Amino acid sequence: MTTAQLTPVIVAVPLAVAAALAVVGRWLPRAVRDGVGLLTAAGAVALSALFIAATADTRLVEWVGGWRPVQGHSVGIVFVVDRLGASLALLVSALVLIALIYSTKYFEDVESHYHVLMLAFLGGMSGFALTGDLFDMFVFFELMGTAAYALTGYKVEEKAPVQAALNFGVVNSLGAYVTVVGIALIYARTGELGLAQVGDALHGEHADGLVVAAFVLIITGWLVKAAVAPFHFWLADAHAMAPAPVCTLFSGVMVVLGVYGAMRVYTVSFADVLPEPDVRRALLVVGVVTAVVGALMCFLQSHLKRMLAFSTIAHVGLFLCAAATLTPDGVGGAAAYVAGHAGIKAALFLCCGVLLNRFASVDEVHLHGRGRSLRLLTWLWMICGLALAGLPPFGTFTGKSLGEEALVASGYHWGPLLFVLVSAVTAGTVLRAGLRVFFGVGERVRHDDAPGPESENEEPETEHETRLAHTPIQMTAAIIMLMLGSLAVGVVPALATHVAEAGARFLDGADYIRQALTSASASPLEPESVTSWTEEGLLLSALSVLLAAIVAVASTHARQVTRGREIAPSFVRGIRAVHSGHVGDYVAWLLVGVAGIAALVGVPLT
Repeated sequence: MTTAQLTPVIVAVPLAVAAALAVVGRWLPRAVRDGVGLLTAAGAVALSALFIAATADTRLVEWVGGWRPVQGHSVGIVFVVDRLGASLALLVSALVLIALIYSTKYFEDVESHYHVLMLAFLGGMSGFALTGDLFDMFVFFELMGTAAYALTGYKVEEKAPVQAALNFGVVNSLGAYVTVVGIALIYARTGELGLAQVGDALHGEHADGLVVAAFVLIITGWLVKAAVAPFHFWLADAHAMAPAPVCTLFSGVMVVLGVYGAMRVYTVSFADVLPEPDVRRALLVVGVVTAVVGALMCFLQSHLKRMLAFSTIAHVGLFLCAAATLTPDGVGGAAAYVAGHAGIKAALFLCCGVLLNRFASVDEVHLHGRGRSLRLLTWLWMICGLALAGLPPFGTFTGKSLGEEALVASGYHWGPLLFVLVSAVTAGTVLRAGLRVFFGVGERVRHDDAPGPESENEEPETEHETRLAHTPIQMTAAIIMLMLGSLAVGVVPALATHVAEAGARFLDGADYIRQALTSASASPLEPESVTSWTEEGLLLSALSVLLAAIVAVASTHARQVTRGREIAPSFVRGIRAVHSGHVGDYVAWLLVGVAGIAALVGVPLT
């Protein structure tokens, strides 16, 4: 069996194991269920690593069942794997594996449906990253969405998780319906569903209203999953209520898959028909708005999981800005930033899980000074906060530096300023929480004076015996592994060159089409040397870290900053009011977002 023939296995095996556990899992001991889940995720990690090694200078193309194209047409299911897609599959698998390791001690008892949902989530995300078919992207999108809805509402006996899952389900399902309408439109125009076949059929066509509408509707679903503004409202609710191990998947990779899906659809299927400047403009506008709104809302939170969720939204905006340059350095920089951010953000969510199970709260006001006894967790949290600002040599530094350089090289000289400010505000907010919770810095403010909406004590997600004992080694080890993973991304030799080459391969839609339809060899790439360890990159990262420290210290000591009074009160009230928690408002904003993206893409630059 060739490596290409193994590509469907990374999807089929987790789904088959999930189905088997759904049938017999209730009769299996907890240790067996944990072991089966861990082995399945570990196998996916090994397969993903194999795919990365096999795609150094080519793509893997596998038509399932041998249903290859005939004269450019096919009804078969195809997997097309390049270095970037394989890397995303590895990230998915690794995060699921670490989340399952953490879960072995995080939950005192957990039913088999937890393992079923986690493995279904794994299969859906891996399939989305590797498929070469529009409709299959939609199917895998819905599969991971369904698993994510259920995991968000895992504590079904409580009202808040059910409401968060409902908001998640309604908004993301509506985004999926919009996407399937776009797929239907492009199918009506081309008679094709494969990414390569659609791109080939649109070659030389004119970008009329139907093509623009189809593109906008298709990427809407992916951008909803990416939680870009104004599609982002569901994300904070989902993170606040989902179990901590699940949040690592939401923030670490699920939202990133949305950005990946939008970029993949454009570069393969629509790049030849939609002008690059128009699409770049749309993605940059959306990215900037997302980064700014996410950073502001992050600063205004006291609920730690909501704070981290809005930080994720802000960083998704930065990823999108870097990728929107449509250059190898930009796409590669976004990929490196994603990998570094995933390890750090997932580690922070797992730290929140420790706090929740120890103190029955993840509110920085309620936890003021109560974390002093958790010495190891204290330094893990603070190091993660600094890494979020781009502290070398973490992967966040590598990705941030490459993204800034790509924006400047593309003529967007405001890019480094955006990256520095957004990373400084989000990291500074995380450090502020750390200073309050673990060091007791600043006055003990009343909850009415705290940033963000009032939050209630939450039910811990494990039994009281675990809360009163020391933190289990499995939970601590999972946090450290994630941090080491982010560190590894930053110190791998020649990583910047490798990700730039992966970005170049990703952007070569014409070669993707040719290889998928004819099984020809991939075109060779011109070798290039790229480095993130530049003087400018180090200075900008140092500035981000310094500003983050200033934000943290100032907002723990200055009551006026703590209460958000430095920002116009009406503006703060307006931003908070928009995040109402009402699903009807979120649906209305989704429609506004669709119209806005259509206008940005459809109106030519003059």
